[in-house]
Amino acid sequence: MAVEASMGSEGEAAGGGLTLLGFWTSPFVLRARFALNLKGIPYTYVEEDLFGDNTKSRLLLASNPAHGGKVPVLVHDGRPVAESLVILEYVDEAFPEHRPRLLPSGGGGPHERAAARFWAAYVDQKLLPTWSPLYGGKTAEERVRAAGEVIAVLETFEGVLGEKEFFGGDSVGLVDVALGGFIGWLRASEAMCGVRTIDPARTPLVAAWAERFGALDGVREIVPDVPGLVEYNLMKRARRGLPFLPPHQQPQ
Repeated sequence: MAVEASMGSEGEAAGGGLTLLGFWTSPFVLRARFALNLKGIPYTYVEEDLFGDNTKSRLLLASNPAHGGKVPVLVHDGRPVAESLVILEYVDEAFPEHRPRLLPSGGGGPHERAAARFWAAYVDQKLLPTWSPLYGGKTAEERVRAAGEVIAVLETFEGVLGEKEFFGGDSVGLVDVALGGFIGWLRASEAMCGVRTIDPARTPLVAAWAERFGALDGVREIVPDVPGLVEYNLMKRARRGLPFLPPHQQPQ
């Protein structure tokens, strides 16, 4: 599990071991934290300040200059690894003795690994563009429309999951962690825009999976709760000059 560190310990963080630089609401940071927690790999977690002027740590800026100091960044023995899906595969390869393996190492072989990578990438290619306007849309209509598009993406994953416990089969895999990073935000959609995106009536298999995944040790402790995300969304919208648009103001 993670050891929490203040930014005053960034020099130590850069020196050795595993350090994850992140921000608590980021679904991409949560992916990395889930993977490390589920595998039982010790690491130091450093919460970054992403909103003040010149508040990102020197370590973050130096570790991910290509993306302007975006999180997450995993620093392993002083060497940075950026991008959440890259971090997931890196952790799987660098610590093969730690289970569960996120990419299948036997059975279907290359085809199963290729399929897992495809659907993990599909989360970012299809879910992310619909999720963003759900919380950042300027009008109620835009947010409700985006929620419907999110549900359509989850209906696709309903077919991918089928009757399996997890997308990885009997245990958590790459797709579980990639999609799982969004669970907190998906749970918060009803409180924010009046639309339930994880809906047992529309996607019963995905809804049951979300409950299973969200209850796992190493996951449930760090999934942001709905009130916290609602408050964060309110702050973000206020900073952008957007109305909060609570659910009772949404179109029916």
